[in-house]
Amino acid sequence: MNAPLRRLAVVVTAMFTALMLAGTWVQFVDAGRLRDDPRNTRTLYEELGRQRGAITTADGTVIAQSDPVDDQYRFQRVYPDGPLYAAVTGTYSVTSGPTGLEAAEDEYLSGSSDRLFFRKVSDLVTGQEPGGAVVETTIRDAVQQAAQEGLDGQRGAVVALDPTTGDVLAMYSSPDWDPNLLASHTRSEAAAAAAELEGAEGDPLVSKATSQRYPPGSTFKLVTAAAALESGDYTPESLIDSPAVLDLPQTTAGLRNDDGQACGSNGQTTLADALRVSCNTAFANLGMALGQDELGAQAEAFGFGEALDVPVRVARSQFPTGLDQAALARSAIGQGDVTATPMQMAMVAAGIANGGVVMQPNLVSTVRGRDLQVLEAPRPTEVGRAVSRQTAAALTAMMEGVVESGTGRAAQIDGVAVAGKTGTAQNGQSAPHAWFTAFAPADAPRVAVAVFVENGGRAGDEASGGRVAAPIAKSVMQAALAATEGSAG
Repeated sequence: MNAPLRRLAVVVTAMFTALMLAGTWVQFVDAGRLRDDPRNTRTLYEELGRQRGAITTADGTVIAQSDPVDDQYRFQRVYPDGPLYAAVTGTYSVTSGPTGLEAAEDEYLSGSSDRLFFRKVSDLVTGQEPGGAVVETTIRDAVQQAAQEGLDGQRGAVVALDPTTGDVLAMYSSPDWDPNLLASHTRSEAAAAAAELEGAEGDPLVSKATSQRYPPGSTFKLVTAAAALESGDYTPESLIDSPAVLDLPQTTAGLRNDDGQACGSNGQTTLADALRVSCNTAFANLGMALGQDELGAQAEAFGFGEALDVPVRVARSQFPTGLDQAALARSAIGQGDVTATPMQMAMVAAGIANGGVVMQPNLVSTVRGRDLQVLEAPRPTEVGRAVSRQTAAALTAMMEGVVESGTGRAAQIDGVAVAGKTGTAQNGQSAPHAWFTAFAPADAPRVAVAVFVENGGRAGDEASGGRVAAPIAKSVMQAALAATEGSAG
């Protein structure tokens, strides 16, 4: 073989080697990335060509399902009562993929989970159409409905938990939105709907229950009170300085009580009365006395700073660090740089209700195959002990005082002892946020709730947690108690 032919042979061999290496890389090494690329319409057709599993409530109501259609996707994702459950289900979109529970449980709903391997083999042998598993949530219809009706179009969120298990009984965010709009098979329609929702007032696509953090205001006083009792230096009857105006260190600004008056007689009040009337100066003094480390540790014990998947992702609530005394005083009353999700504040109430043990919130009851076989059934999981049983009992009695004769009277339920805490959070905007967190019955809790109304809702500058959020919490707790009556005991 002469030199030119040898060179040509080398070039051809190199080209074939490169071609084989590229083919191997694409088929094996890079296959996963290419398969999962959202631009890969073949994968999208394959996924939508299977009957995606349904999502149901604990009461058996179907809140997401796939109906046969005559187009290239074969099945249309449908959300009956879509806006009511949007914060739970999210959507399955041909343009942007899944969100919410549709994303968190995608491997089961789509039928791609390894737990469904034998079912897929069986379907292949029998010729049966493959399909996804059914995800049964812990949501109770009446409780979710009460949350929507309570907010009545006002921006905000409601979260209701079973304090003993962590089951999420309601998770609602307002303004709500219709997942059916983004599930359209017409890409231009889905994209236009997404653009409209993304630019809509109130950010409906962002869940205020789990994805947004806000200053919790005086509901955070539960954490400060817990830290005080856990320190061993305070009891509910301990006296705390509570002037009308507290001069803060290293600043000319003073911290005032809402009514401009001192709490208690002679400028002192008990810890229990300070919580009952939500005394700012008393809790600011208490926070400075306890110190940043103790307050921060107590917040962490309730779940602040922790990443949560319920299995929908929950934003981390935050207690700040590097505080001077003035900032520490504000943080002790839930202002400054303290931020929390409604889910987090529901966890605080639920932890107290559960004797001091915080449970992991959970949206999924069971996952079942089409043959009704249980593929997954999450068990109640402890986040950890936030306070002792004795401290939890003391806090419960103090919170009952808030509802019986303090700032939370609007949450009273006939024949049921309610433990609660109001919050009115300044936020640098025109009107304060209104909060209320509570549980009932106080002596045998079956529901813990957090209600958040952004910028006071329709009450505006006149808003307070007791006036705006407490009545909503009352109706949600009543619905939960009625829904769980048969399972109580």
